[in-house]
Amino acid sequence: MSYFNTLAFGVYPYVAMIILLVGSWMRYDREQYSWKASSSQLLEKKQLRMGSILFHVGVLGIFFGHFFGLLTPVELWHVLGVTAPMKQMVAMGAGGLFGLICFAGLTILIKRRLGNPRVRATSKKMDIVILFLLYAQLLLGLFSILVSASHLDGAEMMALMMWAQNIMTLDLAEAVQNIAHVHWIYKAHVVLGMTLFVVFPFSRLVHMFSAPVQYVTRQHQIVRKRFAR
Repeated sequence: MSYFNTLAFGVYPYVAMIILLVGSWMRYDREQYSWKASSSQLLEKKQLRMGSILFHVGVLGIFFGHFFGLLTPVELWHVLGVTAPMKQMVAMGAGGLFGLICFAGLTILIKRRLGNPRVRATSKKMDIVILFLLYAQLLLGLFSILVSASHLDGAEMMALMMWAQNIMTLDLAEAVQNIAHVHWIYKAHVVLGMTLFVVFPFSRLVHMFSAPVQYVTRQHQIVRKRFAR
């Protein structure tokens, strides 16, 4: 078990992050025309609109919740007067809310992808694989809330925080020690999350790196009226 913990939670995160960064860079450098989500809006747009909105709202909430929740130093939470039990309750509430929103959206997208013959015919295998990987990861996250509800002291949440922060500071041994005794559902959630990093460069998820943020700051296009002669 010690060897597994070291491999899965000490080595695998770095392997996953290297594949994510190097693989994404190589794909962008060599296959720029594939750097897209390949929208199927022309084939069906009603379910796509609803599912996509719910999915993106949910996944953005989950992403930023995990990012700040795991990587904010414990000392800062103490300065703000936020105890471990308080933080766990907030994480359970916000995570549950955004998780259910994301679950609803992802369910619609999967039903559309598999149930609409035209959309299914234009889907790549990786399009379907990534949807089910995300679905499995989401279900693990939602079930982990039920596990968290059985112990509200925040101890396991703190262990996961310290694991993530030790990984970022390259303290492999301390990271493995922190996560070694948490519930298996959290470990499965972490491993599958790292696996999503691995498949990221080979899937439609790469469009996340090309969010059209430049639209916010670009100059307005000048359109002149055509006057009748």
